[in-house]
Amino acid sequence: METTSSSRVGVQPAEAPAPAAPAEAAAATPQPAPAQPQDAAAPVPAARRTADGYLRADFPWYGLDGAFTGPRWLMQVGTGADGTVEHGSTGHGDEPSARGELATGEKERFAVVVTVASNPLRRSSDGTGVLEATSVSSAAWLAGSGLLAYSWPGQMDHTLRDDWLDQQTEAAWELADDLDGEDWSTLSLPVDGEPTPFHYRESEFGWVLAGSTRGGVHVGAYGRGMSAYGLGFSVITDLAAYE
Repeated sequence: METTSSSRVGVQPAEAPAPAAPAEAAAATPQPAPAQPQDAAAPVPAARRTADGYLRADFPWYGLDGAFTGPRWLMQVGTGADGTVEHGSTGHGDEPSARGELATGEKERFAVVVTVASNPLRRSSDGTGVLEATSVSSAAWLAGSGLLAYSWPGQMDHTLRDDWLDQQTEAAWELADDLDGEDWSTLSLPVDGEPTPFHYRESEFGWVLAGSTRGGVHVGAYGRGMSAYGLGFSVITDLAAYE
């Protein structure tokens, strides 16, 4: 069922109960049994992040549009084997911790926007193979695994979290590979002012969405404590707003 957003606010209550992009999640379509996202393993405090990596990209970065008036912060970029920037994330709202609302009861409100370069089929850096083209599934996978990086069910022992994260990350890959499945619905949100369809799903951990822009990149997003229904996206014209 398609839902079209009609109201816009910076921070809203979540629609459902309820970084960070993997460094080695190449711009290719996700692979089974992926590794734990790099951002989840060692989040870098926002105060220490700079725009240097973002400035090396040859594609535009997306974030929440001007209707959002809360804090903005940089996360990390992901690169290919040859050092080319292939994807990255920008944060909005409260910077989440690895043990956030699910485990501690803290009311974190955040939305993270993932930008993925649109790449055709191309040779691998060592010339021995061909990498898959990026797709909306790539953005959905990065968003889904990113949300997991900041999710930790209450009462779970620290020693069990790695196993839990591996299982959930593989499930996120399977979901991203089946965007037409019953786990996803359709949500229309503005991108650069134009209504754009997104694949959308909710879980106890938060929400995830993914779509493509007319600017030639794929956009994913995930969040908790902020409603996805009132969001809009636009090209980031000044990264200084995130530093």
